[in-house]
Amino acid sequence: MTNQQPFFCSWSGGKDSTLAFYKAFKEGGKPQKLLTMFEENEKRSRSHALPLAVLEAQAKSLNVPLLIKGASWQSYEGVFLEALAEMKEEGITYGVFGDIDLEDHLTWVENTCEKAGVTPYHPLWKMEREQVLNELLDEGFECIIIVVKDEVLPASFLGKTLTKEVIQELKSYGIDACGEKGEFHTVVVNGPIFNEKIPLAFNGIHKESGYSFLKVSIR
Repeated sequence: MTNQQPFFCSWSGGKDSTLAFYKAFKEGGKPQKLLTMFEENEKRSRSHALPLAVLEAQAKSLNVPLLIKGASWQSYEGVFLEALAEMKEEGITYGVFGDIDLEDHLTWVENTCEKAGVTPYHPLWKMEREQVLNELLDEGFECIIIVVKDEVLPASFLGKTLTKEVIQELKSYGIDACGEKGEFHTVVVNGPIFNEKIPLAFNGIHKESGYSFLKVSIR
């Protein structure tokens, strides 16, 4: 990432995309857009099932415009390409992604970006998974667990703030510390790049497709 290089960030609102954004920003990149893919009806984000208001609050606190696109799994790639084309027209030709070591997803990102003439950047690639978490916490980010996979984690983790102690609790269930197989997801509510803390409210738990989701809204 060169100094003042305009970039967009593929933004889930969670820990990995946040740390990727932060590292690219610290290297001198200039954030221009957050891109979040939503379900086809645009009610919830596709990766973390967050409502639009939460993503908008993050974008406002980061002072970076949010671009959302609704898509089914069948239309996902085409809609993603449309978003890349829109941003490229604005002069944004670099994309920051939070992938760590999942080769299949890296390949998809690289191939899709190549089709759009966009350069992908993966600042977390091949970091040790626990190192990702430790760096995130050491830099002062505050993350809350909002999704758990029912077959591997109890719903009691929902609403917990991610700490080094909680990371050890998660590992005691035999799962990956970063939840790279979808064991859990987080939302980031504060940190050194946020102008203000995101004021979340929790409104119960929704269960669907083997996952428990904390119902999250803005207070």
